[in-house]
Amino acid sequence: MANWQDPQTTTGVNPAAATVGVPRAARDAGLRSYMLSVYNYMASGVLLTGIVAMLFAPYARDVLINQAGTGMSLMGWVIMLSPLAFVMVMSFGMHRMQTATLQLLFWAFATVMGLSMSTIFITYTGTSIAQTFFAVAAAFMGLSLWGYTTKKDLSGWGTFLIMGVVGLLVAMVINIFLKSPAMQLAISAIGVLIFAGLTAYDTQKIKSMYAYVAGTDMMGKVVIMGALNLYLDFVNMFTFLLSFMGNRE
Repeated sequence: MANWQDPQTTTGVNPAAATVGVPRAARDAGLRSYMLSVYNYMASGVLLTGIVAMLFAPYARDVLINQAGTGMSLMGWVIMLSPLAFVMVMSFGMHRMQTATLQLLFWAFATVMGLSMSTIFITYTGTSIAQTFFAVAAAFMGLSLWGYTTKKDLSGWGTFLIMGVVGLLVAMVINIFLKSPAMQLAISAIGVLIFAGLTAYDTQKIKSMYAYVAGTDMMGKVVIMGALNLYLDFVNMFTFLLSFMGNRE
């Protein structure tokens, strides 16, 4: 999940004041358009990542793996770490950037993610990749729809889920040295659950931000960052589930 700031604390716009005098039908239509833009960006980013990953897969082993075949090459490490750099730049620089710049960075991020994820096509069978993708797509739609429609306040989930992500990262680093299959299986299962929760949480958060950014120049930026959040939830859920249930070549 991208660490981007809530416009409520940065724009100074009161959500009640922002919608005074606006008919309910118009607010609902605006919210639907706003959420549709978020989903369109997110889906387009996932599609771009998938296309790049498939096209780059035949060259992935030569580019990403060192000549000894024992680990990542220097270029491989650059490609693998680049998505994190893009997320940090977008998260901490969104308020200083133009919307067009943020949009360009989003597409660049999705492209680099495709390069870094290309190894799944030489690690797992095509059938298991497709099955996992459609399973995650169905789960994502259900969880996001629930996050959008539920009256339950999910804001309390945030701290718990973010702590879970941090714990997951620590466990993954430890397992690099332990190389424990059982621990890897547990990490994958917990990862799926954490990012499933984040999908619902982030959807509700993105929806709630509409009242703060409607009609402001922040709206385009929040749409892109919301799409980035949901993209990360989807891709991480897919990656962990594939690791958990995917059939290797």
